[in-house]
Amino acid sequence: MTAQRDPVLGQIDLPHRYYYREMYLPQLTTGPNGAAWTSDSRSLVYSMSGTLWRQAVDSGKAEQLTAGPGYDYQPDCSPDGRWIVYANYRNDALELWAFDLEKGQSHQLTSGGAVNVEPRFSPDGKRLAFVSTSYNRRFHIFVGDFSGGELTNVRRLTGESRSKLPRFYYSEFDHEISPTWSPDGGELIFVSNRGHMYGTGGFWRMKAEPGSEQREIHYEETAWKARPDFSPDGKRIVYASYLGGQWHQLWVMPSEGGDPIPVSYGDFDNTNPRWSPDGTRIAFISNREGNTSLWVQEVLGGAERAVLAREKRYLKPMGHLSITILDPSGNPTPARVSVTGQDGRAYAPDDAWMHAEDNFVRSESAFESHYFHSSGKAEMTVPTGNIQVEVTKGFEYYVTRETVICSPDARLVIHLKPLQIPTDANSQWASADLHVHMNYGGAYRDTPTNLVAQQAAENLFLVENLVVNKEQRIPDIAYFRTTPDPASTPTHWLLHSQEFHTSYWGHLGLLNLTHNFLLPDYSAYGNTAAASPFPTNAVVADLAHQQQALVGYAHPFDIEVNPASDPTLTGGESLDEALELPVDAALGKVDYVEVLGFSDHRMTASVWYRLLNCGFRLPAGAGSDTMANYASLRGPVGLTRVYASIPKDVTGTAQWFDSLKQGRTFATNGPLLGFTLGGKAAGGELKLPVGENKVTFTSWLRSFVPVDHLEVVCNGRVVRDLKPEGDRQSTDVKSTISISETGWCVLRASSDKPENPVLDDYVYATTSPIYVSVKGSVPKAADDAAFFIAWIDRLVEMTKANRNWDTAAERTSVLQTLDQARQAYVRLLK
Repeated sequence: MTAQRDPVLGQIDLPHRYYYREMYLPQLTTGPNGAAWTSDSRSLVYSMSGTLWRQAVDSGKAEQLTAGPGYDYQPDCSPDGRWIVYANYRNDALELWAFDLEKGQSHQLTSGGAVNVEPRFSPDGKRLAFVSTSYNRRFHIFVGDFSGGELTNVRRLTGESRSKLPRFYYSEFDHEISPTWSPDGGELIFVSNRGHMYGTGGFWRMKAEPGSEQREIHYEETAWKARPDFSPDGKRIVYASYLGGQWHQLWVMPSEGGDPIPVSYGDFDNTNPRWSPDGTRIAFISNREGNTSLWVQEVLGGAERAVLAREKRYLKPMGHLSITILDPSGNPTPARVSVTGQDGRAYAPDDAWMHAEDNFVRSESAFESHYFHSSGKAEMTVPTGNIQVEVTKGFEYYVTRETVICSPDARLVIHLKPLQIPTDANSQWASADLHVHMNYGGAYRDTPTNLVAQQAAENLFLVENLVVNKEQRIPDIAYFRTTPDPASTPTHWLLHSQEFHTSYWGHLGLLNLTHNFLLPDYSAYGNTAAASPFPTNAVVADLAHQQQALVGYAHPFDIEVNPASDPTLTGGESLDEALELPVDAALGKVDYVEVLGFSDHRMTASVWYRLLNCGFRLPAGAGSDTMANYASLRGPVGLTRVYASIPKDVTGTAQWFDSLKQGRTFATNGPLLGFTLGGKAAGGELKLPVGENKVTFTSWLRSFVPVDHLEVVCNGRVVRDLKPEGDRQSTDVKSTISISETGWCVLRASSDKPENPVLDDYVYATTSPIYVSVKGSVPKAADDAAFFIAWIDRLVEMTKANRNWDTAAERTSVLQTLDQARQAYVRLLK
C-alpha cells in the first residue's frame, strides 16, 4: 500500500486510543469544552471551536482571544490576570503556549512534538504543572518555572511505575493526569491508576517536588474525566464522577480524603469543574442539550445558569456561508458535510456536532478531517476567503467537492448525483450498521432522535444501537427495548440491542432480544464478581437464541492468529480478538460475522474463509462500532455497513433480518457489489453435476471512490481478477469460471491505499458466499480443520490454566464445549 492512515497523535504509547483520545484529550467542538476563571471571579476564559474566548459571566458578549494557527484548548489564567496558558494542537502535537493579555501576543512554552495538556498555574503564578508524554510516550506530571511568558527548569514529578495487574483497557505502566494545586501551592492532587486494574484511578496527593511521597486519598473507578479542583479554602475538592450512575455529575469531597457527595444531578454529563477564586461558584461543561455548553453553579443553593455567547467579537474578518444540499428531485436532504477555511481550520454551524476522524494520511493533510451532519441546510460563520466544502451521503451518491469565496457572504447549493446502480423490479438493497453505540462516554449526549438524524445523513435503512458497559456503567441501558425505537421512521429504523462484552472469548452482537437484557453484560473481568470465563459466548448465544435474537461476532480480528506458534493466540497482547468464533461456528451458534468492522478486514477474511472451507455457512454482516456521541472517532455511523436484499414494498425490519440470516447480503465501507453464479445470488446454493462445470457469473461494481481490485474468490483462492478500468468506479462483467469442487464463492473489491472520504484504512467490500455443491465432492478442509484444532487446543490450555472459575462445574462445562467443537473439526480430517 502506497499511503497509510496513521493515528492522530500517534506518539502516545497507550492501548485503546479511541478511549483516551476522546475522553481525555481536548476536542474540537462548536460549543465550549474547557473553562477557567479570571482572577477577579467575574469572567471566564474558555475554548470554543478551537479558539480561546473571554466572557463576563453576567454578559452575553464573548471576545475572541486567539484564532489559530491550529486549535487552542484547556486555558488556565494566571493569578495576576496577565497570562493565559493553553494547549495548542498543530503539527501533529499538542504544545503549551502562553497568551499575554496586555500585549495580545502568544509565546510558545514547550517544544519537541510531545502531547502536553492540562496546564495549571500555581497559586503564586510562578510555576506551571501540566501533563506530558515527553517521557516514554505516556502521561506523567511535570512542573516548570513560569516567568515573563517563558517556561524554564521543567522537571518530571511522577512516574514511571509498572504494574503487574492484568489490565486490559489501560497500560501496564501507571499514569498520572489532571494535576491541581493546593491553595498554598505546596501540594498537588492528581489522578492515577497506580495499584488498580480498572479506570483511570483515584486521587493522590503529594508535595510539588520531584521524588516526594505520593499517597492515595480516595479511590473510585474514574474514566479520564474526573479532573479534581480545589476549593479556595483548601478544604474541599470538586470533581466529575459517574459513581452509582450512568452519567458524570459534579461531586465534592474533603481534600484530605473522605466520602464524596453529589452536588449536581441529571441524565447527562457535567464535567470539567472549576471553582471560582472567590469560592462562590463552580463553572463546568455540560452536554444536557446534546452539544457542549458552559454553565455556572452557585456553591450556596446550587442555582445554575448557562453562559451563552449571544454576541461574538472575532479577531479576523468573518463572513456567512449558507449551504443547501438537494437530492435528485430537488428537495433538501440530510448529508455529511466538511467545511475548511483558507486558514486550514474546520468550521461548522454553531449548533452542529463537530466530528474528527482518528486517523489520517499525513502526506495529504496537515490535520485529520472534520465533518458534521446537516439536515440539508447549514448556516455558519467562516473566515473570508476561499472555503472548501465536501458533501457525502452514504455510498449511493458521488462525493461533491466545491470551492466558494466568502467575501463576506456566500451561498452554495449542492446537487447530489446518484450512482447508476443496477436495479431489480421486485427487490432493493437496504443498508444497516449492526454495531453502533449511541452513548459511550463521549463529549456529546446522543438521543434516539439525533441518532436517527445521523443515520439519515449517512443514508442508512437500519441502525442497531448495541447497549454495552463502559467501565462499571451501561450508558444506554435506559434505552434498551425489544421493539423499534419510537424515533424510527419508515425509511430509517433504530433498534436497541446488546453487545456482550467479554474480551476473553470475543465480543458478540445480540440483535433484537425479545425479553430482557442479559446480565451481567460481560465475563472474565478480573478482580470482579464476573472474573470467571463462564459464561462462554456459546452459553450467551443459547440464551440470546431463546429470545429469538440473532447472534454475531463483532470486530473479529486485527492480527494474524497463529495457533501453532502462539500459545496466547493474540501475541501476548490484550486484544479483542474473536477467539471463540471457531468453536461457536462449529456448534452452529453464529448467525453472522462482522466481516467488516472495527478490525482488519483482510485478517478477518482469512479466518472467515477457513471457516467457510470447513462447510460452515456464515453470512457477511458489518458494523462500524461507532461511538456516535464522540467528537473524535474512527468514523461516522455507517462507516462499515451491510446491505441486504429485501422486497421493494417492505414495511418494518423483519424481512431485512431474515435476509441477513439467509446471507442475502454484501458488506462494505464504500463499493457497492452485485454477484450471481449460475443464476444464484448471495446466500443461495448452486448444485452442479459431478466433474468440471463451466458456470456463468455476473458481477457489477459501483463506487464513489476508486477501487483497485475486483475479484471472484472461490474456496479462498482468487479465480478471476476483473481489473476495474477507467475511473475504477464502475464495472460490469459477465463471464464463466470452472467449478469442480464443493465449496463457496464471493465477489470482493478492495484498494491498495486509503481513499478519502472513506475513513477506513483501505477500501474493502465483499458479498456473502454463494454455496456450491458438486455431486460426489466434499469440502477439502483438512488443512483448515487442523488449523482450528490447534486453535481450540490453545483454548483448552488457557481454560485449564485459568484460576478464576467460580465452580468446578463451570470449568468442566467449558472444556466439554471446546471438546464438542474440536470433534467437529476432527471429523473433517477424515
